[in-house]
Amino acid sequence: MSLFGGLSAFPLTATDKKGRLMSDVLERHLERIVLAGPDSVGLLGSTGSYAYLTITERKHVLRVAIQVLKGRTPLIVGIGALRTDDAADLARDAAEAGAQGLLLAPMSYQKLTEGEVYSHFKTVAAAGGLPLCIYNNPGTTNFTFSHELIARLSELPNIDAVKMPLPADGDFVGELATLRSVTPASFSIGYSGDWGAKDALLAGADGWFSVVAGLLPSNAMQLTRAAMAANIEETKIIDQRSNPLWALFKEFGSFRVMYALANRLDGDGIEPLRPVRPLPLEVHDRIDVALAFFKGPSFS
Repeated sequence: MSLFGGLSAFPLTATDKKGRLMSDVLERHLERIVLAGPDSVGLLGSTGSYAYLTITERKHVLRVAIQVLKGRTPLIVGIGALRTDDAADLARDAAEAGAQGLLLAPMSYQKLTEGEVYSHFKTVAAAGGLPLCIYNNPGTTNFTFSHELIARLSELPNIDAVKMPLPADGDFVGELATLRSVTPASFSIGYSGDWGAKDALLAGADGWFSVVAGLLPSNAMQLTRAAMAANIEETKIIDQRSNPLWALFKEFGSFRVMYALANRLDGDGIEPLRPVRPLPLEVHDRIDVALAFFKGPSFS
């Protein structure tokens, strides 16, 4: 399986009310993930607050993770930055620290052209020298990768995968067929958007980049393995059990929900970095209802 295939679990970067890293909480979340056995850890993705952290903070988070993982689970590190030289620096640092792969989103303030994004990715991929996944996340970056641009990037050294948003029309089969017709056979195509994981994996996606797996990895593993084994009924049952959580993700955004989920699950006392605010207390009862559907090893 590709480094970017199967289940990739994306943990929160735990911070307190003053914005300080809570290393002990991050370590506990990572240990829970490792014990569940996903195919990789996706550190410093959108769930990991990468866009809100300084370069120095991100390098520190990476080293905490390296010490915890000790090579037991492959580590993919988000290296998105506004400037190409900063992203290249983060790519080199990830390689030096011992990460196995990179995840790159085209962050921007000025709207980027396809030519600028291509040049950005070419430079950063060369700097890191590690397998790199294109992070296609138009909801946060305001840039949508065309199939043609993904095809061009897939020809570059080290660019081995794409992390796609859920297709607006729900046509996973058609989108996968189109992308596979213009990219190498070894190129991995996975999806984010947890409520679409069932349909993506059953349609033949190579991987699921999962938010919920950052806190409830055993349940995400069950869904992934059932779907990749084409066990349709079991996959549907697990997905249906998760619907209360998927509904919260859709309404409030998975980022905020995950902080509330962590606090209800473990009493971590973590908060998102400002200006993002925690969910209001009245939502917490719905968090508890969602958690009631998750059982077993996820709570260990």
